[in-house]
Amino acid sequence: MFSYCTDPDTLGTFRWFSCYLTTGVHMSFYWAFLKVLVLLAITAPVALAFGFGGAIAARSHVLPVSWLGKGYIAIVRGVPDIAFFLFFVIALDQGFEMLKHWVVCPDWTDPIRQGNDFLVCPQAKVPLGTAPEWVHQTYSFFIAVITFSIVFGAFAANVLFGAMRAVPHAQIETAEAYGMTRRQTFWRILVPQMWVYALPGLSNLWMVLIKATPLLFLLGVEDIVYWARELGGTKTPRFTDYPHPDWRMWYFLALLVFYLAFTRVSEIVLERLMQRLSHGQATTGGEAQRKAAA
Repeated sequence: MFSYCTDPDTLGTFRWFSCYLTTGVHMSFYWAFLKVLVLLAITAPVALAFGFGGAIAARSHVLPVSWLGKGYIAIVRGVPDIAFFLFFVIALDQGFEMLKHWVVCPDWTDPIRQGNDFLVCPQAKVPLGTAPEWVHQTYSFFIAVITFSIVFGAFAANVLFGAMRAVPHAQIETAEAYGMTRRQTFWRILVPQMWVYALPGLSNLWMVLIKATPLLFLLGVEDIVYWARELGGTKTPRFTDYPHPDWRMWYFLALLVFYLAFTRVSEIVLERLMQRLSHGQATTGGEAQRKAAA
């Protein structure tokens, strides 16, 4: 990046590190931090939407819908996350390619599944083999968002389902006594009050989601753990202009600091949100606020 980086062998310690830390691969490492933050920013609301839908389905009075919601919660919560990550990478990829195959190759006569092989026409590949690298990376990121949202949406559904049941039933009965319909009671009474009961569980789920981001490499995304391992490993003059011994400990230490700082900021934000939601509520937190204000 700097003009004096043309010959690393002639550089002093400070300049050597300034050149080493600004190489193209290190820029990919720094970009991976932003990639993790973007993933969290997108996945959190999408997973919450999955969870809200699952919770509504689980408490439905229509049995098939209720079974679907409770089954979604039970299946995803009962299977290790890594198994679902590995499954969805294959299942979603093949599902998209199969749908595209039916559209762009209607005259294809060979079976798609031939034993253990999954074969579609070349035009149905997602993305196409001729697509630029950024398209492949964007597609992998898209698959990661869907996978994380489905998995963590099931946990969010369980939290929200419990929070809905925690709202005092007397308030629901009062709303019905005032002539509110079931829909009005749900959106005006139940949903606004359930968040104070759901936030502790959702806060814990947010922390787990942060800790799960290193699993991105399973979904084909070059994340910060991937780059820390690649950059920190021993490099010899034969393979790089900046040879160094095994520095993985220092790279992983940087990741440790990043995750600790990020979780600490999250704790502060969530605590303030909890205080705001507890204001005026008939909960322990709301009672503590009333006593403090008295």
